Amino acid sequence: MIGSFLSRGVERPVVIPATYEETLDQALCRVGDPFLIVEREGSHALLEWDLAAWDGPLGGDRVAGVLPSCRPEDLGDVSFREAHRLRFPYVAGAMANGIASAEIVEAMGRAGMLGIFGAAGLPLAAVEAAIDRLERTLGPSIPYGFNLIHSPNEPELEAAVVALYLRRGVKLVEASAYLDLTLPVVRYRVHGLRLDGAGQVVAPNRIIAKVSRVEVASKFLAPPPAKFLRELVASGEITSEQATWAARIPMADDVTAEADSGGHTDNQPAIVLLPTMLALRDRMQAEHNYDRPLRIGAAGGISSPWSAAGALAMGAAYLVTGSVNQACVEAGTSDPVRKMLAEARQADIAMAPAADMFEMGVKVQVLKRGTMFAMRAGKLFEFYRGYDAIEQIPAADRAMLEKNFFRAPLDTIWDQTRAYFQTRDPAQIERGTRDPKHKMALIFRWYLGQSSHWANAGEPTRAVDYQIWCGPAMAAFNDWVRGSFLERAENRRVVTVALNILYGAAVLTRARGLGGQGIAIPAGTPRLVPLELPELEERLNIPVARERA
Repeated sequence: MIGSFLSRGVERPVVIPATYEETLDQALCRVGDPFLIVEREGSHALLEWDLAAWDGPLGGDRVAGVLPSCRPEDLGDVSFREAHRLRFPYVAGAMANGIASAEIVEAMGRAGMLGIFGAAGLPLAAVEAAIDRLERTLGPSIPYGFNLIHSPNEPELEAAVVALYLRRGVKLVEASAYLDLTLPVVRYRVHGLRLDGAGQVVAPNRIIAKVSRVEVASKFLAPPPAKFLRELVASGEITSEQATWAARIPMADDVTAEADSGGHTDNQPAIVLLPTMLALRDRMQAEHNYDRPLRIGAAGGISSPWSAAGALAMGAAYLVTGSVNQACVEAGTSDPVRKMLAEARQADIAMAPAADMFEMGVKVQVLKRGTMFAMRAGKLFEFYRGYDAIEQIPAADRAMLEKNFFRAPLDTIWDQTRAYFQTRDPAQIERGTRDPKHKMALIFRWYLGQSSHWANAGEPTRAVDYQIWCGPAMAAFNDWVRGSFLERAENRRVVTVALNILYGAAVLTRARGLGGQGIAIPAGTPRLVPLELPELEERLNIPVARERA
């Protein structure tokens, strides 16, 4: 094996003294150093390459290929990194109920990546407490964002979250689960619009929209709808001049193509969804001629160097991860859940009714191994679809629900549900009192909502009911790290995971570049195994203290 490499500050290229296969593997892993592949006496050799000092190959060597540098910070779209002040094109996406915790956001931000706090499902006071903390720990110099989730059953809550973000000066949100645009999300985007010295529209509030459907993506890539702008002008939220400016900007500069992911998902294959979104981006840019470029990122299935490199090769401007972060020690969940996720395999996921869109039949992707949540939630939806009131459910089925699912009389659950919505959204109680079917939906949603809280808290008496959002990316990650230090959940930290994925993607990108030049890549090359943070620090010049701070 190669003991060392000579400095690049040489007058002429120097042949690296090792076998070609060994040299190629190590050269690929030196992502910041360029090399030449030359033909010499019927075989290939690798030369270190300093373009500034190079005056041609040695002797009769013929250049067969070029291996340029490709560092993790060179991946993706440079405009995304610049717009969000990042070193790496990598986002730890929002996971509801604070699973995407302040700890995750802090670790990502300090490492030059972007973290989104999982505000969905939390009381406004808890969201504001997270704002207080991140303002204190990260300040204005390190970027971060907050989740804004579409709440069709609780529109007042969505409006209240936007009002909070505007009052507290939250400048970046990840908008998720939207089926259509709403007045609150438009209000957030156009608040504070102004013109700069060059006459370009400046939007202080930025949106990264996470979508899985083209029709929804097209709305985020278009200017804000005129009907909402008229409402905002009429209410005094914006001026008529700002409404005119709003027609020149998209709702979101960044749209994430969310493929087969944990939680809300349409189970779209990334290899189909991402190119479709890229084509839509080009059509929308041509139609509206925006001052700044539109960007498409990739989410869903991003959990290994291979999936990351594939998404970037297809044209993703940035990467968004979710499931792999939930298994890390910083995630706002419990140790039992982290252990369950670390053991997940490809067949261990299922679809189940979503708590926030239960009546609509919308589903989320969850872990099924070790929990009966998916089956039980599906059974509740069958009852909801088959009956118009709790009282219509047969006595034997109701007894089963009270004993096994709710572990309390349904009347007691209704009392608890009413108490919950008394402060969160009293209109739900009023509607439930008038409409027996809505009352049944609220009672069933109690189980769906509590199941996530039981999981996050690690409630041992409710382990069989844990709702754990999880996509196939989790299994792919587990397969990759098996036998390494990252196999154990307690060793998984978000920055270590992220840098291993990005570093591996850079290595693979270099290897594929050589393959495109007709250079044969030996089987098993490159050898990508997870690296501990100190070694990543050495290879990528990332201060370890950032993750530990």
